[in-house]
Order: sequence, then C-alpha cells, then structure tokens
Amino acid sequence: MKRRQKRVLQMAFLFTVTLIFLPNVGLWSLYREKHLMKSPEPGEQGYPLGLSDGHVYSWTDGLRRRDWHDNESIRRDELRVGKGEHGKPYPLAEDECDDSVYKENGFNIYVSNNIALDRSLPDIRHPNCKQKLYLENLPNTSIIIPFHNEGWSSLLRTIHSIVNRTPDHLIAEIILVDDYSDRGTCLQLITVSSTALSLHTA
Repeated sequence: MKRRQKRVLQMAFLFTVTLIFLPNVGLWSLYREKHLMKSPEPGEQGYPLGLSDGHVYSWTDGLRRRDWHDNESIRRDELRVGKGEHGKPYPLAEDECDDSVYKENGFNIYVSNNIALDRSLPDIRHPNCKQKLYLENLPNTSIIIPFHNEGWSSLLRTIHSIVNRTPDHLIAEIILVDDYSDRGTCLQLITVSSTALSLHTA
C-alpha cells in the first residue's frame, strides 16, 4: 500500500513540475515573458496588451524580440465568410454526394476544388502562444513539399497558407518535389500557378 502511495506522490510531483516548467505553455513561461522584458520607455505601450505588429522589445537578457503576428491579416480572416472558411464543414447537396470523388486522392476533391485556395483557418493555439515573442533576427528557411499525384487544389492551398502566414523574408524558397507523379495535368497546373516558386522534380 505504501509503495502505491509513493508512486502516486511521485506522479503528482512530476505532473506539477511539468505544469510549471513546460516550455511555451507552463507557468514558468508566463513569468519569463512578463519579467524578463525591460520596462517600456516613456510613450511606449506595455506588455502584453501593448503588443503591436512588428514592434521590437528589449529584454534584460540582452536579446531583442519582436511581435511577428500580422494582426491586420488575422482580423481580415475573422471576417471572411463562405464554404469551408474558418475550417468549417462544406455542406453538400444530395446531388453532389458522389463516392467516386474520394477514389483518386482519399478525400473529396470536389469539395477541395470549391474551397478558396487562401481560405481562413481558426487559431487553435494555446492562449499563451498568441502572446509569444520571438527573436528579432531569425534565419530564413527553405520549405520542401514532396508530393505524388496530389490533388492540385489541396497542394496549392498548402502553398497559399505558407505564403500568407509567413513573413516574406523568412522564406528562402518553396520547393515542390514531384515524386514520380503520373498525372500530367498536375505538374502543369502547379507550374502555371506558382511561377515565382522553385520547382524540382524527382
């Protein structure tokens, strides 16, 4: 019995430590975000209510952090209406229900083709993450997307999502790797619709 109680106490202790120190969402992250930041200069807004697009904040650790959120774009997305917007279900009429549309891609390509390529999505992050600040100077990155006989609308929607939700100078390139697709129209559509992107075939 004592061994069982000891085990329960150990698990409770581990859970408590995890809750406090878990990166990004633990209680320690809240303390760190609020107390490592320098007091705002005269005329500046405070934290966290004063966060603004592109604003840079100095911290006591010597590093400068920035609010990378594009709040204007977020507000525009919240106002959008239409089928599939905000990740909501796409209602199908009886005459639109056809099991054959699932065969080639494993999902309803008819629905995908009728949802906007730049559709809005709900913000499902933990509330603490929405106030998160990241370093002012970040390296750019290459994004590689391999695909095989992918439905072109879903692939293009992925690209739109990356471009719309990432600061331009953080993307070095987006590389689409065609992994031996045998649908000729797929590659043509991607090439035409993304002329500014790198396209590598394999």
